[in-house]
Amino acid sequence: MGAYKYIQDTFERESKEKSPEYKQRLMQFRREPAIIRIEKPTNLKRARELGYKAKQGFVVVRVRVKKGSGIHKRPKKGRRPTRMGVRKLTRAKSKQVIAEERAARKYPNCEVLNSYWICEDGTYKWYEVILADINHPSIRNDPDVAWITINKHRGRAFRGKTSAGRKSRGLTNKGKGSEKVRPSIKSNKRKGK
Repeated sequence: MGAYKYIQDTFERESKEKSPEYKQRLMQFRREPAIIRIEKPTNLKRARELGYKAKQGFVVVRVRVKKGSGIHKRPKKGRRPTRMGVRKLTRAKSKQVIAEERAARKYPNCEVLNSYWICEDGTYKWYEVILADINHPSIRNDPDVAWITINKHRGRAFRGKTSAGRKSRGLTNKGKGSEKVRPSIKSNKRKGK
């Protein structure tokens, strides 16, 4: 069994909600700011799968996103109560996409490579976002990630180009039932979701 298998097993064992390690991690994360840069990924195996390398130019950020459907103001008049549109409204984006966008805003010189779930409690979800500094020589000279430095990849997180963004746009499904998602959901009168 390789080293990454042991790392993954340890992370999965610690990520069970009843474990003391998981509770300790949550207690520590709650005290931290909503967006914080960290030295190394919490789940190293998952980060490596998504393109992270332990070299200069890569940045890992932990982002906290609040659960729920957000704040919706109650209209002042002109509707019956069922059409007020206050409860049971879900966001068009997933929490993971929101986390990636927030990380991209915080680090404007970097581009979002990918992200993954870390933990959650009743109020928040935490994600770790992998960013790449597009002006760093070690990123520009690495053939595995040099594609991200090309101009057409600017603002990937905001345009739904990451894997979480593509999933929330409905592009991961193929075949029967996914006819209305291409070229975009908007172009098909939002019938694709």
